Amino acid sequence: MDRTGLTLTDESLAGQPVTLTNCDREPIHIPGAIQPYGLLLCLAPDTHRIVQASANTAALLALPAETLLGRGLDCLFAGPRQAEVATWLPTLREQPKLLGVRLDALPGQPFFKLIGHQFDNLLWLELESVAEPEAARPLNLPSLNDALAELLAAESVADFCQAAVRQVRDLTGFDRVMTYRFGADGSGEVVAEAARADLEPFLGLRYPATDIPQQARAMYLKNWLRFIPDVDYVPVPLVPAFNPLSARPPDMTYSVLRSVSPIHLEYLRNMGVAATMAISVIRDGELWGLIVCHHATPRLVSYELRDLCLFLGKTFSALLRGKEQADDYASQLRLREHQVHLFGLLAEAADFREALYDHLPAVQAVFDCGGLLVRFDGELRTVGSVPEPAQVTALLDWLHHEAPATADVFATNSYVRHRPAGVAARATASGLLAICLDPTAGDYIVWLRPELLQTVTWAGRQQKAEELRDGQVFLSPRQSFEAWSQAVENTATPWKPIELEAAREIRLRIADIRLRQLGEVQARARALNALNAELARSNNDLDSFAYVASHDLKEPLRGIHNYSIFLLEDYADQLDAEGVNKLQTLVRLSQRMEALIESLLRISRVGRLEPELQAVDVNQVVAEVLDLLHPRLTETGTTVSVPVALPMVQADPVRLGEVFNNLITNAMRYNDQPHKAVSILAMPAGSVVGPQGPIDPARYQVLAVRDNGIGIEARHFENIFKLFKRLHGQDKYEGGTGAGLAIVRKMIESLGGQVWPESTPGQGTTFYFTIPTFTPPAP
Repeated sequence: MDRTGLTLTDESLAGQPVTLTNCDREPIHIPGAIQPYGLLLCLAPDTHRIVQASANTAALLALPAETLLGRGLDCLFAGPRQAEVATWLPTLREQPKLLGVRLDALPGQPFFKLIGHQFDNLLWLELESVAEPEAARPLNLPSLNDALAELLAAESVADFCQAAVRQVRDLTGFDRVMTYRFGADGSGEVVAEAARADLEPFLGLRYPATDIPQQARAMYLKNWLRFIPDVDYVPVPLVPAFNPLSARPPDMTYSVLRSVSPIHLEYLRNMGVAATMAISVIRDGELWGLIVCHHATPRLVSYELRDLCLFLGKTFSALLRGKEQADDYASQLRLREHQVHLFGLLAEAADFREALYDHLPAVQAVFDCGGLLVRFDGELRTVGSVPEPAQVTALLDWLHHEAPATADVFATNSYVRHRPAGVAARATASGLLAICLDPTAGDYIVWLRPELLQTVTWAGRQQKAEELRDGQVFLSPRQSFEAWSQAVENTATPWKPIELEAAREIRLRIADIRLRQLGEVQARARALNALNAELARSNNDLDSFAYVASHDLKEPLRGIHNYSIFLLEDYADQLDAEGVNKLQTLVRLSQRMEALIESLLRISRVGRLEPELQAVDVNQVVAEVLDLLHPRLTETGTTVSVPVALPMVQADPVRLGEVFNNLITNAMRYNDQPHKAVSILAMPAGSVVGPQGPIDPARYQVLAVRDNGIGIEARHFENIFKLFKRLHGQDKYEGGTGAGLAIVRKMIESLGGQVWPESTPGQGTTFYFTIPTFTPPAP
């Protein structure tokens, strides 16, 4: 037994003092005891006979728990009452439910409210006595209507939280009602409070995630309301301790009377709290926070009034998302107003530098921050709370040379985490939001946020902390605040996503203003180079994605094709003609899809791999391609001629071979002549003009592949180079994927050349392309 009289059933905690390090392992869902303001009966779901009872039945019903075991409800209720309860039991679910009328147990005994639920293969009946005074205002619909109207009218999350605590306090009469909100790291903050005027305010109190351990948060997600009318209660054990049906302690997650953690009770006593109620706030299936009530003396609130508070809590949860969206919209609107004001000031001045330095307060005002640094053209200006000059210089130099590569905007809420030496500046610069004006010169605009501890005030912060008592650590609000302080040391308020987006927009707008006002070719060239580099990175990423995606698609597609063949081979005789035709269509379509994926792989491979440039004898490349295509040439009756010797070029032999392979294959395919003829030509210098003008013979050789095929209309010259673009249906000219010429263009361009067609419909086509001339190295 621990100091509260509650037995801890987890052997790993037995005999250990209550600390922050072990409370997260406490089995709070199986305490094996209840609070004494009611009694508990556990029934077998099939027989409705009592298998467990709380030990206080002797005091409340004059029937010892041991005498109730194995008996039916006829030992408590008779006649119409027994029938009413028997009818009610099958309707029970996990969430507790009130029977709705007071039930008399035995003659001369007090009346009870009967609350029931079904969980852990048991029927749970909890009886709260109504002989005790109910410390609450009378329930009336006008008060509920007023509460809902105030919640709906709240225009911000802060007003919404304040309205909720005010309404719950008005309904219940608790000394203090607070809204706790959990942060992304699990820590929490009191964001709203309604309390007696003489009480010390807790608004702004911060506490670490360990104050509410994970198993408690999980319980809050399941059971929306927890009530403790007297923290000094003596827990009432269940008889027997283990459920005879399962041979283990029953899971009391949804029990209204469930005894609570002794750690939490000690925490409440240290706060001077004698009674408490907590209502979960759940948004999108996650625990957003709690509405918590405290009272300095024991306080019993009726089940009906607690149920009304639960209704307000669930209404609060349902409306919360809309209030948060309204807050986000208001924040965006404020940011936009500051941005527009700043852009107007900077754009109106003739000198950008002077305009920037003249309006530093307007630059700072865009974001909620403590100070601002601006370094531009070698000059440094500051406004607000900033570090010492040496620390500012070190910060800007670190941003320039060592900050993580995050494009042109860098943000952190812990400068020290990136640069330990920054601890000297944490009071004013724990958080940074920096935009780069010139990466070469190291010009930046930096908004600074102070350490979070510098911006937090809490009335209890000056209390004396009683840390040790009889050799044990006892939790208190003061100690929680200190634990939270250690967790967030060297940390600033995080930058919101909308703030990061606004910073990017400011940087881009400033760049536009500078370019427009300076009008310098060099500045434009730098911006263009940066954009080109970004475009190149994007193209490389796209090529890599196409390669990976198409490569990974081949295996499942091959499986579809193979299984379709197997079906045709093994089950064709069991299918009708239509079924066989559909399978054949599936085989044909999978083959076409595999061809498309292979084309995509080939074209993405061109973008991902650098060409291996070397001196290449075009005659040798063409000979190898013709040798590879010889069976096809013979089959189609195609002759290929090379009238004159081909030159030496500077190229990648593999890619050049792919070019000739694709062009010769197209010449065979798109040809309806009885005798198909293809010529491979080296064009004399100056005999051909490219699409972009005359071609320098000192730099490029012009090669050509000419056929006597069907020809191409001039209006299609650009479309034929588009990926998977075909000018004919799949049933004409041997099908094909439409990727061949796209691959040709990409390969020629990767070698530094260009490709274009000349054609007359019905009279054949000539594809010209340029390849860099090979220049022997000087002796």
